[in-house]
Amino acid sequence: MNALTLVFAALCIFAIGYRIYGIFLANKVLRLNDGNITPAVKYADGRDYMPTNKNVLFGHHFAAIAAAGPLVGPVLAAQFGFLPGALWILIGCVLGGAVHDMVVLFASIRHKGESLASIASKEINPLTGTVAGFAILFILVLTLAGLSLACVSAMHDAPWSLFTVVITIPIAVLMGVIMKFRANSITLASIVGVVLLLAGIISGHYLMQPGMFGAWFDWDIKTISIAVPIYGFFASALPVWLLLVPRDYLSTYLKIGTILMLAIGIVFVHPTLEMPAVTSFIKGGGPVIGGPVIPFIFITIACGAISGFHAIIATGTTPKMIEKERQILFVGYGAMLTEGFVSIMALIAACTLLPGDYFAINTPVDAYKDFVAANLHFAEQELGYFAERIGIDLHGRTGGAVSLAVGMANIFSNIPFMDKLMAYWYNFAIMFEAVFILTAIDAGTRVGRFFLQEMLGKLTPKFNDKNWTPGVIITSALFTFIWGYLVYTGNIGSIWPLFGISNQLLAACALIVCTTMLLRMNKRWYSLCTAVPGVFMVVITFWAGFLQIRDNYLPANKYLLTVLAIVAMALMLFVFVQAFIKWTKLIKIKTTLTDEYGEKVKELVKE
Repeated sequence: MNALTLVFAALCIFAIGYRIYGIFLANKVLRLNDGNITPAVKYADGRDYMPTNKNVLFGHHFAAIAAAGPLVGPVLAAQFGFLPGALWILIGCVLGGAVHDMVVLFASIRHKGESLASIASKEINPLTGTVAGFAILFILVLTLAGLSLACVSAMHDAPWSLFTVVITIPIAVLMGVIMKFRANSITLASIVGVVLLLAGIISGHYLMQPGMFGAWFDWDIKTISIAVPIYGFFASALPVWLLLVPRDYLSTYLKIGTILMLAIGIVFVHPTLEMPAVTSFIKGGGPVIGGPVIPFIFITIACGAISGFHAIIATGTTPKMIEKERQILFVGYGAMLTEGFVSIMALIAACTLLPGDYFAINTPVDAYKDFVAANLHFAEQELGYFAERIGIDLHGRTGGAVSLAVGMANIFSNIPFMDKLMAYWYNFAIMFEAVFILTAIDAGTRVGRFFLQEMLGKLTPKFNDKNWTPGVIITSALFTFIWGYLVYTGNIGSIWPLFGISNQLLAACALIVCTTMLLRMNKRWYSLCTAVPGVFMVVITFWAGFLQIRDNYLPANKYLLTVLAIVAMALMLFVFVQAFIKWTKLIKIKTTLTDEYGEKVKELVKE
C-alpha cells in the first residue's frame, strides 16, 4: 500500500469528524455559550488563571497532550501490521479521544478549572472524589516516569540532539517576556522564537563537535535522569507565562512543522508501506508487544487515539486559560485530531522500514538471534546501511523512538538533493521526539502540583491558595521527587507497559465521570457520546490488564509491577462502581431545576 493513500484518508476523516461530530458536540451536547464567564476571566490572577489567545492556547494544549504516546505507541503497534493501528487511530480519535478531550475540558471549565478528582467529588460523591484523586495522582506519577524514561532514552549520548532541546528553554523564556511586557507581540515573539530555534538546530551540528562544546552535552543516562526532573520542577513552580506556555507554543511550531514536512516528504517520495497489513503476531508472541492485537492495540496506542493523560491537562492548565466557551471545540477537539494525524505519520514512518530492520531495532540484541531463527523472513536487510550513514549502532535500541527516527530520516533523505543528510535528519528526529515528550512533562508536573495542593489543602487550608509561594515550591518539589526517583532508578522496560494500562484507565475514568455530569444536566441520550467509549475503555483496559499480569508480569516474577497494576485497577474499579450507582439514581429523577447557566438540570452542584 502507498503511504500517500493513508495520509489522504486520515486528512479527510479528521476534517469530516471536526466539521460534523465536533460541531454536533459543541452545539447540541454541550451547548457552548460565549456569554458564560470562564474561570480564566472570573479568577484571573496572572499566574495560573489567565485569559490566553486561542491560537497560543491551542499551541500550549497540543504541546502538552502530544507526548511520547502519538509517536512511540503507533511505532510499537506496527508489530501487528499497519492496518490495526491505522483503524484504531482513525476511529478512536474521532469518536473517543477528541470527544474525551473536549467534554473533560468543558466539565473543568464548569467547575472553576479544577481537577478531575474535584469534579468527581461534586458530581458523584466526596469519597469517590478522594479515591479518584489518589488514583489520578498515582497514575500521573507512572505516566510522567514513563514519558521521562522515553525522553532519557532518546537524548543520552547524543550531544547535538540534547543541545537543541536545551536551547528551547531560554528561547521560550525570551518569548514569554516579550508577550508579557509588550502589547500585541505574539507575532513578534513567534518570529523571534522560530528564527532562534532554527539557528540552534543548524548550528548544533557544528557546536557539538568533540573539539568544541560536544563534551558539555555528552550526558549519560543518569545525568539526564536528574536533569529532566529538575526541569519539571521549574516548569511547575514558575509563573505559567514565563516558561510553560511560551515553550509549549514554540514547541508546537516544531511539532506541527515537522509533521507537515513529513507529509510533504511522503508526497515527494511516495514510499510504500513495507510492513504487511497484518502480521502473524496479531495472535500474540511478538518481540515488541507481549500480547494479542485485541486488546493490546488499545493500550499500546495511547495518546494517538484516546489518552487519560489528556484529562489531566484538560482539568489542569488549559481550563484556567481558555477565554470563551466556544473555544473548547477548537482547543479540545481540534488539538486531539491534530495529534491523531501525528500518530498516523508516526505509524507510516515506522512501516516504511523493511520488517526485518524494524524488528532488528526493536528487539533486544540478546533475543534477536532466537527471534530470527524462528522467523527467518524477518531478518534485517538495510539496517547496516542506515547505521553507517547515521554513525551509530541501531541494533536493539528498543522503545520505538529510534525506529521512528530512522523511518523519518529515510523518508527525508529520499527527497531530491537530501540524500547526503540522513545523519542530520536522524538527529533532528530524535530532538523532535524529545521536545514532544518534555512539553508533556512540564504541563503534567504542574498539574500534579495542583493535585497535591488540593489534597494537602484538606489538612492545611493554606495550600489551597495557589499563589502561596511556599506551598507552590513544596508541592512542586515533592511531586517532582516522586516521579523523578522512578526515572532515576527504573528503566523503560519496567515502567512503560504499566503506563499503557494506567493511562487508559484514566481515560475511562474521565469519560465515566463526564457521563455522570451530562446525566445530571438532563442530557440522557446525548450522554451516550461519552458513555459508549467510556464503558468500552473500561472493559478493554481491564481485559488487557488481566492478560498483562497473567502472561507477562507474573511469569517474569515482576511482583512490584503486578502490585502497581492491581492497585491502579482496584482504585478505578471503585470509582466506576460509584459512578454507575449514581447513573441509576440520576436516570430515575424526573423533576428538573434551573442552574446558574439557565439550563434545566436534575441536580444542582457547586461550581
